Amino acid sequence: MSGARILFSFAHPDDESFTGAGVACQCAAAGAELALVTATRGQAGKVGDPPVCTRDELPATRERELRAAAEILDIRQVHVLDYKDKALAEAAPDRIRTDLVSVLRAFRPHIVVTFDPNGLNQHPDHIAISRFTSDAIAAAADGRWASDGQPHRVDRLLWTPSVPPWELARQADLALHPGIDFVFDIEPWRERKVAALRAHRTQHLAIDRLWFSQDDVERLLSVEAYRQAWGPALTEVPMRELPLAAYE
Repeated sequence: MSGARILFSFAHPDDESFTGAGVACQCAAAGAELALVTATRGQAGKVGDPPVCTRDELPATRERELRAAAEILDIRQVHVLDYKDKALAEAAPDRIRTDLVSVLRAFRPHIVVTFDPNGLNQHPDHIAISRFTSDAIAAAADGRWASDGQPHRVDRLLWTPSVPPWELARQADLALHPGIDFVFDIEPWRERKVAALRAHRTQHLAIDRLWFSQDDVERLLSVEAYRQAWGPALTEVPMRELPLAAYE
């Protein structure tokens, strides 16, 4: 069994289910320990139609949904920060760096997963968390940076690809796509990805539109992919699973 520790760093509740639900299940099944940090509570999201909650109740409701999804995916540690949804880029850099460095030094992940610098779909919050995560990884390894815990160096940083997750399985040449370094067959965990997506009840309109209303939904829910930002050289491209054996 692997002793790898993997941290997912995203902007909103539901990002983890969109981009890495199957990978999380695959890695947990191999023995990896998983953690998630989410920078906002999704305060600017939808409340559902019919409403699942009031607008005032939305942040707490979305946090509960996030924790329910994480439990489905065997993500054992969940850190929810409270930065402003749709304004994450305006967060004070020193403050969010400190928050993320604390998580990195406490959990001490070997692998970190976040959005690519273009935010996958150009969402400003996705772009911001990508930048803040990369900054925090560098700071966490620097003993001069004052924060809780001892310095820690991450082995590998992975990004979501530029292809939206609900489109990946439609790319016939996905394995040939430059910037696709990992292609995962997540069919064995498809039902758990469905359950994790369904856990985000307030966001059912977008989830239904992007996933469950599609004619080829089973195929769309069977593939996930990542790009390696940096880390040890890969033995092949694309790889079909994360290199967890190094941590056994």
